[in-house]
Amino acid sequence: MDIFSRKIVGWQVYDSESGQLASDVMFDICQREQIVPNQVVLLSDNGSTMKGATMLATLMALGVTPVFSSPKCSNDNPHNESIFKTTRYRPSYPKNPFVSLMTARQWVGAFVH
Repeated sequence: MDIFSRKIVGWQVYDSESGQLASDVMFDICQREQIVPNQVVLLSDNGSTMKGATMLATLMALGVTPVFSSPKCSNDNPHNESIFKTTRYRPSYPKNPFVSLMTARQWVGAFVH
């Protein structure tokens, strides 16, 4: 999410988490949004996916500066926390798990739009 405009610049739903998938999403965002090196700072959590070698190498190649949240601090990124809460409290958010990966992707796509 771009903090200035609050635009969701990229999203994806997968059935697993990996550094390669995260790197692919970041590469796609930079290409689609025409982001030039040293234009963007990516604030993320301290998870292994975001701090892994694959993601860090991708960020370095793209000229994106990584910044990580404070350890054991779940509220130091209020903009992202706010969008997550907004998502969960939408009236259309399902009470039960999504029936398929495609259903989850469709719901998130409609939400982002």
